[in-house]
Amino acid sequence: MWVDPNLNDFYSRVSRIEKAHAKGYGFEAAGTLGRKASTRHGSRLLRLAKPLVLALAVGIGLKGVIHYYVGPQTYESRVSALAAGSGFDPVGAWLMHADPGMLWVSSQLRALLPR
Repeated sequence: MWVDPNLNDFYSRVSRIEKAHAKGYGFEAAGTLGRKASTRHGSRLLRLAKPLVLALAVGIGLKGVIHYYVGPQTYESRVSALAAGSGFDPVGAWLMHADPGMLWVSSQLRALLPR
């Protein structure tokens, strides 16, 4: 009986693929959308930085809206009173201090929504 040598090569490749699948590896053709298309790419630092930047932007925006609605004098007096407090009040005063981003948001709101 004659056996094709290519058939032995084929079965050895199939065996390697089955072992790899058993270990959890996957095979995808180039140009197709598979599991790799839906996974996140990028470094761990970048994945951590995105939510932090979003939280920072939301915080600055919220501070700007509060500054716009209560006014600059009232805002500064409340932050000063918070700084004079005890416990975590000075930490809150440090977080709520007037920064350039907050003042920019407040000025943009003042221009868009005059009182």
